[in-house]
Amino acid sequence: MRLDLLQGTLDMMILQALSWGPMHGYGVARWLERTTDDALRVEEGSLYPALHRMTTRGWLTAEWGISENNRRAKYYTITEAGRRQLRAEAASWARFAAAVARVMAPGAA
Repeated sequence: MRLDLLQGTLDMMILQALSWGPMHGYGVARWLERTTDDALRVEEGSLYPALHRMTTRGWLTAEWGISENNRRAKYYTITEAGRRQLRAEAASWARFAAAVARVMAPGAA
C-alpha cells in the first residue's frame, strides 16, 4: 500500500530518521520503509532534493564516506538547528493529527 505524503511531512520524517544517527540517502529511505512496514516509500526524486534543501537550510551536514556495500555515499547528520526544527515540526504535526482525530471521532459535528 502506498500513502501519499502530506506537504511538509517528508522533511520531518527525514529529520526523525537522522535523529538516530548519520545515514546515507538510501539508508534514510529504507529506514522509513522499515519503520512504516512498507506503508511509506520515498522516491529518489523527492528524497535527494529534500536532503539538499535541508543541508542548505543548515538542518543537516553532509560528508562523503563508504557504505556497507563498499561504495562512496554521502552521509547526512542532523545538526542542532535540525533538532530544533524537528521538535517544532513534531509539535505542529501532533496538533494537526489530534485535530483530524477529533473530526473523525464518532459523533463529531
